[in-house]
Amino acid sequence: MASDISSATDNVAKSKRLLEAFSSGDVAVGDELIDPHSLTHDPALPAAMQSLRGPETLKRTVSMYRTGFPDLRMVVDDVMADGDKVALRWHAEGTHRGELQGLAPTDKRASATGITIYQWRDGKVVEVWTQWDNLGLARQLGAAPPEGSIGERLGSAVQRLAARRMRNKNAG
Repeated sequence: MASDISSATDNVAKSKRLLEAFSSGDVAVGDELIDPHSLTHDPALPAAMQSLRGPETLKRTVSMYRTGFPDLRMVVDDVMADGDKVALRWHAEGTHRGELQGLAPTDKRASATGITIYQWRDGKVVEVWTQWDNLGLARQLGAAPPEGSIGERLGSAVQRLAARRMRNKNAG
């Protein structure tokens, strides 16, 4: 039992170190703590990064977000650990000063919240799941229309037309 608690405590500390790489830019921690075959599940990642494995995913993801937000700061707000999994609830903030997935810099200060779950085996991360408010970030950067705006209403109307076409195509 004591070794399980010690292991969970170690996994929590190591999980926090991985998340802190986004603030510090120190991606060498990935080589130390991520299994070479580790899988990362984050629907917000570009398609080209979805198939990456191991520490390379962390390195490319940190680089992408720090290019867009050179002053990126991620803070752990809550931690839950159970068995071989550690969940971190976090918030991030920074100034959009570089290109991010095709979005031109806006010099706008932005923030987002999310949850990342790490699964550990033999001292290394073997799988990661991340979900975060990318729609909220897109709205802050002008890449998605503000809630309740004419742009949002127009987009919803176009989506309804597209959905109707899809249903008709599938029915016929």
